[in-house]
Amino acid sequence: MTVFNQVIHATGFGLLGYVCGSFPFAVWITRLFKKIDVRDAGSKHATTTNTLRQAGFFPALIVLLLDISKGYLPTWIAIHYAPLGWMVAITAALAVAGHCWPLLANFRGGMGLATTGGCLLAVEPFSFIIGLGILISLTLIIKHSARAAVFTGIALAPVFLIFGLRGQTTWVATASGLVVAFRFLIDWNREYRELWLDREKI
Repeated sequence: MTVFNQVIHATGFGLLGYVCGSFPFAVWITRLFKKIDVRDAGSKHATTTNTLRQAGFFPALIVLLLDISKGYLPTWIAIHYAPLGWMVAITAALAVAGHCWPLLANFRGGMGLATTGGCLLAVEPFSFIIGLGILISLTLIIKHSARAAVFTGIALAPVFLIFGLRGQTTWVATASGLVVAFRFLIDWNREYRELWLDREKI
């Protein structure tokens, strides 16, 4: 495959990832159920937890599943149809980036955890379980969910290597994990009242 063809394919799969990630389900679902913009209150992010806070359990569950799916779908397609393996990592990273900075919602989106989970499910389901375990463990240890998410994004690939997960799994973990880590830096100094709901002190 020529360099030109590689660029064309990488661009196409990258755009697929970004467009899928850009569907702002938290914004749409919360608006549908409560006639409000989920980004106007709470954490100000279009996330599952903020949907739970603004609209309740059922809308939040819908958002969670849809946010996972928009990472899973483009990554699965890239795994099966991308001509080169490294394009899978690009697809996954841009799906997460699309969720965080969505074209369809003025680039004000979520934080990327659920979409990253979908990417990991597509490439290796066991990696999703490990990643979730890392996030929960670090959150309990650090007692600050944003900082725990930053360290989780950085730690995913090294921990996967320890568990013998290599190849596309570690590349996807590296690419999407770094996007998540960068995104959560915005909340590094956020204060929390109820850690599991990511709420600010009042």
